[in-house]
This record gives sequence, structure tokens and C-alpha cells, in this order.
Amino acid sequence: MSDIKEPGFKTSEVLATLAQVFEKMPEAEKKKQIKTTNGIFQLNVKNSEGKEAIWVIDLKNEGKVTKGAAKKADVTMNLTDDTFMGLADGKVNGQKAFMTGALKVKGNVMLATKLDGVLKGAKAKL
Repeated sequence: MSDIKEPGFKTSEVLATLAQVFEKMPEAEKKKQIKTTNGIFQLNVKNSEGKEAIWVIDLKNEGKVTKGAAKKADVTMNLTDDTFMGLADGKVNGQKAFMTGALKVKGNVMLATKLDGVLKGAKAKL
């Protein structure tokens, strides 16, 4: 899992945990999650130092989290480390972040709304 972590990014801790949740998930449950979500999310996250890291949450084919750009993401989200943490904690509303420009989305915007459920579902399994 250490290949997912990126020094200086709080986001990487959340995504490493999410990756562990997917790994431990029974195959049937993982298939159900993939069927429900059916999308590949690319997260372009910028930290407070201005560095950028990219992660991919694949809930279309494999049900896993990887570091680095996707070959073909269904939705790409550009946000700061703090904004992602707020979304993951449930302290930041995704729609509000989008409307205020804190979250920029390219691709399937409706799919982007499913990420909230994925993060909440993973948090519940911890």
C-alpha cells in the first residue's frame, strides 16, 4: 500500500485506507460496488506547497486505488488536499465545493457525485 502514499499529502492516507478496504472486501461485495458506481475517478490533488499528486479510484473494472494518471478516466477532479479531506470527513459539501470553484470536474459530473458515497461507505467499513 505504500506505493499509494505520497509525502506531504493528507489525501494519500485516506486513499491508502480506501485501497485497504477494497482489498479486504469480499469479491461479491466488490462486484456490487463496481456495478453500482461504474466509473473511474481521477483525483488531481494539490497540496499546500503547490505540489500535485494524482490518484485513480477504479470502480469500473478492478475496484482498487492506484497512484498516477488513468489511461481513461470517466471523471477527473482537480482539488486541493484540504478540500479532499473536507469531502472525506463530510465537512465539505461536494456541490458547494464545485459551485465555489474549490472542486473542478471534467467528464461525467453526475458520476462525480457518487464519490461521496464511496468515501462514506469505506469510512463505515473501518
